[in-house]
Amino acid sequence: MTDLAPAYSPFFGCMGAASAIVFASFGAAYGTAKSGIGIASMAVMKPDLIMKSIIPVVMAGILAIYGLVVAALIAQGLDEAPTYDLYDGFCDFAAGLSVGFCGVAAGFAIGVVGDAGVRGTAQQPKLFVGMVLILIFGEVLGLYGLIIALILNTAH
Repeated sequence: MTDLAPAYSPFFGCMGAASAIVFASFGAAYGTAKSGIGIASMAVMKPDLIMKSIIPVVMAGILAIYGLVVAALIAQGLDEAPTYDLYDGFCDFAAGLSVGFCGVAAGFAIGVVGDAGVRGTAQQPKLFVGMVLILIFGEVLGLYGLIIALILNTAH
C-alpha cells in the first residue's frame, strides 16, 4: 500500500460501477413508466396506435444498457489496491456518475416528452415526427454521458 494506492482505492471503482447501473436504470425506469402512462391513456381511444407509440419506451430502455456497459467495463478493470490506485478509482467513479446522471436526465426528458407526445399524436398524427425528433434529442443526453464515461474509463 502507498499513499497513491491505499487499501480503499477499489471502493471508488465499485461505487462507479454501482452508480452507472443504478442511476441509468432509474432514468430508464422513469422514462418507461411515464411514457407507459401516456400509451395506456391513449390506447383507450385509439388502440391501433399502440405499436407506433412504443418508441419512447424502447428509447428509455436503451439508457439502462448504457449504464450496464459502463458498469461492466468498470468491474472488469477492478483490481486490488497496489495495482489499482486512487487515480483509477476516481476515473471509474467519475465515469459511473457521468453515465448515471446523464441517464437520469435523459430518462426524465424521454418520459415527459413520451407521455405528452403519445397523447398528442393520438389527436394530431402530424405531431409524430416532431415527437420522435425531440425524443432523439433527449436520448442524446444519455449518449453524451456514455461517451464521457468511456473516455474516463480508458484514461487509466
